[in-house]
Amino acid sequence: MTGAMGQIAAMVGWALAGLSLAGTLYTVLAGVTLYHFYSHPPPAGARRDGVTLIKPLHGAEPQLADNLASFAIQHHAGPVQMLCGVQRASDPAIAVVEALKERFPARRIDLVVDATPHGANPKVANLINLEPHIAHDVVVLSDSDIAVGPEYLPTVLAALDRAGTGAVTLAYGGRGDAGFWSRIAASGLSWQFLPGAVFGARLGLARPCMGSTIALRRETLARIGGMRAFADVLADDFAIGEAVAALGLSVDVAPALVVHGSTEADFGALWRHELRWGATVRALVPTAYALGVIAMPLPLALLALPFHPLAAGCCAALALIARGAVARLADRLTGVRSAPIWALPLRDCLTFVVFLGSWGVRSVDWRGATLRMESEGRVSALPEVPLT
Repeated sequence: MTGAMGQIAAMVGWALAGLSLAGTLYTVLAGVTLYHFYSHPPPAGARRDGVTLIKPLHGAEPQLADNLASFAIQHHAGPVQMLCGVQRASDPAIAVVEALKERFPARRIDLVVDATPHGANPKVANLINLEPHIAHDVVVLSDSDIAVGPEYLPTVLAALDRAGTGAVTLAYGGRGDAGFWSRIAASGLSWQFLPGAVFGARLGLARPCMGSTIALRRETLARIGGMRAFADVLADDFAIGEAVAALGLSVDVAPALVVHGSTEADFGALWRHELRWGATVRALVPTAYALGVIAMPLPLALLALPFHPLAAGCCAALALIARGAVARLADRLTGVRSAPIWALPLRDCLTFVVFLGSWGVRSVDWRGATLRMESEGRVSALPEVPLT
C-alpha cells in the first residue's frame, strides 16, 4: 500500500510540475501578445460623433472626481454628454458631480437621481433609470472606478466604425486607491487579468465584454432589449456582449488601456470582491474558468515541492521569472505601478486560493447587498437585505 501511495504521490507531483511548466509557457505567450497588441496602436482620426457617456455612481469612492474628470478631457470634436446617475438623494457622489460641473462649465454633465428599483442588480437598475435620458446615438457605458486618457474616445469610436462591429470594449489594469490591500487587488488586474484577457481575445479563445468600457450604438442597445433585459443579471457586461454577438455582430477589444481604481481597504473587502468575481466567471463559463488554473504556474510549482523538491524548485524559479517580466510589462503599459514586485508571490498564491474558494460560492456581496446566484449568471436578492 505504501509503495502504491508513493507512486500516486510521485505522479501527482509530476503532474503539478508539468502544469506549472505549461503555465510558464502560457505566461510567456501572453506577455508577447500583450506587448504586440498595445505597443503599436493604429492612429485614430478626428471624430465628430455625438456621444453619451453613462456613469452609474454609488458613493464618493476614492478618486471619483479624478476618474470622472478624465472622461471630460477628451480629444473629440463632437458633442459629448456625460450622464451620471445615483439612486439616493443622499448619495455623496452627487456633490462630486456638482463640483465636476463647476470645474468643466463648457461640458454637458447631466445628473439623474432616481430610486426606482428594477430587478436584483442595483447597478443595472441605475442604468435602466438613466436610459431615457440618453441624448446621442453612440452610447459608452463605463464603471465609476475607471480612468482614461485623452485619446480614449477617438480610439473607441474608430473601433466601433469597423464593419460588423456591434460593440467595443477595453481591457484594463489596476491602480490601488485605498492602501496596501487595494494595491494587491490592483496587481491582480494588471498582472493576471490583463494578460489573460488580451491573450484570449486575440486568439479567439474568449469574447470579453468588460465594464471598463462598452461602446455601442443606441440602435444596437435597443435591439438587445435595452438595459431592462439585464435587470437580474450579475455580470451585466458579459451578458450585453453575448446579446450583441447573438445579433451576428462582433464585440471588439480596442487597442487602448484604461485603469481601474481598486478601493479595497482591507483583506476582507478584497476577499469578498475577488470571490464574487471568480464565482461569477465560474457560473458563466465553468470549463474556461477551470482551465484558467494553467495561468497560475507559481502556486502549482509550490504544491509540487513536497513531492519533487529539485524539479519543482526549478519550475517555481522559471514561473517567478516569467510572471515578474509580465508584471513589469503590464505596469509599464498601463503607466501605473500597481504593487511592488516583491508582492508577486503573495498575489499569485492569493489568486490560486480565490480560484479554489470560488467553486463553493452560492451568494455574493455587491456594495452591501447580498445576491443569491441563480442559473445562467442570473441573481436574486435575499429579501432580508436591502439593496439601497
